[in-house]
Amino acid sequence: MGKADQGVSDNRFAVIPRTLIFVFRGNEILMIKGNPAKRLWANRYNALGGHIERGEDVLTAARRELKEESGLEIQDLHLCGTVMIETGQEKGILLLVFWGDYQGGELSDSVEGTLEWISLSRIDQYELVEDLPVMIPHVLKHREQRSFFSASYRYDDQDRLIIAYSS
Repeated sequence: MGKADQGVSDNRFAVIPRTLIFVFRGNEILMIKGNPAKRLWANRYNALGGHIERGEDVLTAARRELKEESGLEIQDLHLCGTVMIETGQEKGILLLVFWGDYQGGELSDSVEGTLEWISLSRIDQYELVEDLPVMIPHVLKHREQRSFFSASYRYDDQDRLIIAYSS
């Protein structure tokens, strides 16, 4: 099938691909506290990740983002879920969610924020990005059972996030 046969047209739903990576060390999860100057999620905790660049496959992008934001290199990352995000605009977001186990190495903060290992038993005491309290249990389930989740996010008329998961 050639490029012209791929079915790309302006009237189809288009997405911007992004990665989100959860790194575990025993019963701890690595989180990044957003730089106070960030436009999005300033001073809130998030997993690592970012945009997939043109020409990159998703695994290479996840490894690159992990290295850029933490200094870590984890070869054994596991794709555990996808999230389609309807933004109400012409393009949406396709979030590809990975997890990996810490394999050693020195952490290094980035311009995105500061890194912190957080006990999973205390994660609810931190100001997380709004979807993470719902997403983290799905990632943990995949890590344990090697299952896969799929989710969709949309926003209501008051700009509140509506989350729907399926496994």
